[in-house]
Amino acid sequence: MSNLIYYERYLPHRLPPGETIFITFRLAGSLPQEVLVRLQAEAQLAQQRSAPDVGLRYAEQKRYFGRFDALLDGSTHGPTWLGQPAVAAIVQQAIHYPDRKGYDLRCYCIMPNHVHLVVDLPDDAPPLAKTLQTLKGYSSFQANKLLGLSGAFWQAESYDHVVRSGELDRIISYVLENPVKAGLVDEWPKWPYSYLAPSNADFQSASE
Repeated sequence: MSNLIYYERYLPHRLPPGETIFITFRLAGSLPQEVLVRLQAEAQLAQQRSAPDVGLRYAEQKRYFGRFDALLDGSTHGPTWLGQPAVAAIVQQAIHYPDRKGYDLRCYCIMPNHVHLVVDLPDDAPPLAKTLQTLKGYSSFQANKLLGLSGAFWQAESYDHVVRSGELDRIISYVLENPVKAGLVDEWPKWPYSYLAPSNADFQSASE
């Protein structure tokens, strides 16, 4: 069974307690539907070809996410509300609120149209799907109120990756370096909407 999941609203989450989870969610309408349909069709075909080989299937899924995230970084389609400081502050508050309650926060990066988040799930954590539903619901309500909007703020789909042993530093680096890769800043600490938990201070020192 794959530990990398791209799920729709009604598909089950496989987010086991005791694991570290890499999560990506995005604004509603941030990518054209035809682009998503093409990406998902390509991903399904690649998974069918690699189905007997767990390592190959995992590599194909990573490639899918890389294409997906690159499209978000370079997208000129749809809203970029998260680039507004007041909206980003709402999302930051929503992310921090469940820390030490629903999850243990490691890092995040709020990009103009999507969010990357890495958390640890304690053994007694409530279902992460429920925590994310509350996080997205609160931030959606507050952001829509601020912007004078109504309707869907977040896209229903999210992307979850159970972090494998040995890849945590790489994923934290990926999250924090996202605005650098997108050409928004030249060093990740200059991006005002990123966060690295104090418990990862060793990583921070190694990255400077």
